[in-house]
Formats: sequence, structure tokens, C-alpha cells
Amino acid sequence: MEKMERKKLLFVSLMMFSMFFGAGNLIFPPLLGQLAGTNMLVGILGFLISAVGLPILAIAVVAKTGGLHILASYVHPKFAIIFTMLIYLSIGPLLGIPRAASLAFEMGISPFLSATVAKSNIPLFIYTLVYFGIAYWLCKSPTKLVDRFGKVLTPTLLVLILSIFVFSLFKPIGILGGPTGDYRNAPLLKGFLEGYMTMDAIAALNFGIVISMTLKEMGVKTEKGLISSTIKAGSIAGLLLSIIYGILAYLGAVSQTVFGPTENGAKILTNVVFHLFGQKGSVLLGIIFSLACLTTSVGLLTSCSQYFTKLMPKISYRAWITILSISSMIFANIGLTQILKFSVPLLTAIYPMAIVLMILGFLNDFFKGSSYVYLFAMICTSFVSILQSLGEFGIRVKVLNYLPFYSKGLGWTIPAISGVILGIIYSSLSKKEFGKNQMKFYIRKEDKA
Repeated sequence: MEKMERKKLLFVSLMMFSMFFGAGNLIFPPLLGQLAGTNMLVGILGFLISAVGLPILAIAVVAKTGGLHILASYVHPKFAIIFTMLIYLSIGPLLGIPRAASLAFEMGISPFLSATVAKSNIPLFIYTLVYFGIAYWLCKSPTKLVDRFGKVLTPTLLVLILSIFVFSLFKPIGILGGPTGDYRNAPLLKGFLEGYMTMDAIAALNFGIVISMTLKEMGVKTEKGLISSTIKAGSIAGLLLSIIYGILAYLGAVSQTVFGPTENGAKILTNVVFHLFGQKGSVLLGIIFSLACLTTSVGLLTSCSQYFTKLMPKISYRAWITILSISSMIFANIGLTQILKFSVPLLTAIYPMAIVLMILGFLNDFFKGSSYVYLFAMICTSFVSILQSLGEFGIRVKVLNYLPFYSKGLGWTIPAISGVILGIIYSSLSKKEFGKNQMKFYIRKEDKA
């Protein structure tokens, strides 16, 4: 098994950090801190379990199985094609990438525009044209992402965020206030649910292909070497994410008694930065949001383009990044409100399935790789998640309200566990041996060849 140099491993970890750390990751923790108050530590612990633990688990599973498509094929080959395509489209050009570009504009450019200019669509168009032009240039050479992200962009982003924290120590903002809402009685669960809503686990499934390719370029060729290096780099990236999330939650917590209740994390950060640096703070905040959004967009564009290149090899990788960059720019200019009407229900449907799939991949040896376990668990999970997504369109099934944790958005958990149990029982009773996934492992060998 190859061993990577510590320096190279660190740079890969920084690249992974930057791909995960987008605008949503900037604004969730400060709001958590403000609402949790004195219960911040318990709340952030729950947040870290889902916002850091699940993505690292996803990275490990993707490395272990050889990719999202192969993992999904354990359920059924046709399911693998449809599900994987939906994952890449939803977290990519249909929502994740346009949302990142729009938020970068709102936080980095919009504050400097006059009221008259802000009403025009031209500034957003010009910004997204430049934004996706830079993203396209970075995506052209995915093997250079370690150098560009790990050595330049990520360290810059980390220094800027740490500078805010350091200044807050010399110029105290306020004190911790009392917890509000669900953070009073169930801060751990509430924090978990907030981290769950970042949906970084789906992003991790997407980024697996980029990470694997990067490690291979660095000389890691064996399966054991790829798995080991991926998990090590993911753990370091997870540690960095945990530190930054803790800092952002702290800034939100100490702002409560000074600025009072604030509607979102972006506004909290704005108040904190202006308090510490004055009007010049808007420049700092704009740079932070722009860097965070850009690196995430590049990671998503790269992973989506590489997937679709494998799916349709007649269209080149550069053609795909061109197609996805242009389509993402168009969606960013159409408006997120319209995109969310379609994309959020789609994510509501597929995100629980993605979580169950990665957990099953991690526990594959426990149930001896039985295809029935994958199939039954996915049927039970998808039944609930799809019906729940229909609720976004006003089509509600009242019987689902009786499911445990349904009101918290976790109604799929008990059905998923039930599906696993049914799959294990059915597999043990069946005389046919479908449990070894021979066809799937054959796909893995073909993929390596």
C-alpha cells in the first residue's frame, strides 16, 4: 500500500475542505450559535455529527466501493443510472452551483451597489459571467486543483475567517444569551437536524470521483492505498471543518445579546464583521463568501463533468464543463426562487436515500452484501421520502404524521431500518444467492481497467 507524503496529504485535505465549505456552511453555524446561546456546545456537537460525520462517512464509502454509481448498482443497475444522475443534477447545475453564485453576488457585490443599479439584472449577469469564467478556467485542469485550492485559495479563506475570530477576542462582542426554541430542550437533536440540512453528504458522494482521480495523479494506485489516503485526508478536512464551524457558532452566540434576534446567518456575520472592522468589513465578508462559493462551485462542476463524461464518453470533459457552466449561469440569473420550487422537493426525495445507501455501503460486510437488504431498505426509504417531497407541492399524506420523527424531517429512519431487517430475513430464507454482488464487483474491475 502506497503512503502519501504528509505535505501532499495536507494539500489534498485542504482541497477537500474548500470543496465542502460553501456559503451554506458559512451561514448555518452562526445562526445555530445565536439560537443555542448557552447550549451552543451541545448544539454544535449535534451539528458536527451530521455536517461533518456524514460527509466523511460518504467519502469513505465512495472510496471503498469505487464510486457512487457502483454503490447504487447494489440496489439495481437501472436504479444506479437514474439515482446517480439525479444526485449530480440536483446538487450541481439545478441547485447547488447556481445558489452558490447567487449568494456570492448577494454578499460580495450587492452591498456596494446603489439602489438604482441594484434593481437591474445587469450586475448579476456580469458577475456570474466572470464568476463562471473563472470557475471554467479552474475546472479545465482538475489535476491542478490541489495546487490551486490546497496551496492558495483554502489557506486564504482560513486566514480570513481566523482573523475575524482573533479580532473578536481583542474586541469582545458580547456574552452568551439564553437558548431559544428547540435548543432549550433538545439542543443535540436540533443541531443534528441543522447539520443534516446542509446536505453535504450528497456533495461528498459527488466529490469522491475528483478525490480519487487526484490521488491517482499523485501516485496512489492500489485500492487499499486509495481508501486509506481518502479516509486520512477526509479526517483532516473534517477536523478543519469542525474548528471553523465552532468559531462561526461562537461568533453567532456572542452576538445575540448585542444585536438581538437575527433572521439568518448571513446577517449575523454581517453584524459581527461590521462591529469589528466597520464599513471596511463588507470587503472582507465579500471576499470570504466569494472564495467559499467559488471553490464549492468548481468542485461540483468538476465532479459533475467527470461523471457525465463517463456516462456519455462521446462528449468530452471540456465540453461538459462548458455546458454545465453555461446552464448554471442561466439558472443563477433566472432566480433561485423558481429553482427551489423544483429542486428542494427533489432533494427531499433523494437525500434520505443517499444517506441510507452510504450507511449500507459502510455496513456491507455485516449483512454479507445482500442485494435484498439494499433493495428492501431503498424501497421503504424512498416510499416515505418521495411522499414527503410531494408535500412540498401541497400533496400531503396524513398517515405519515404517525411516523416517529416525521415532524423533524426524519420520518424515513424507521422504515429504512425495517427494510434492512426485512432484507436480512428474506435473504436468509431465499435459496438463491444474490448477496455477493458479483456483477457489481465485475463493474469495479471493468472501471479500473
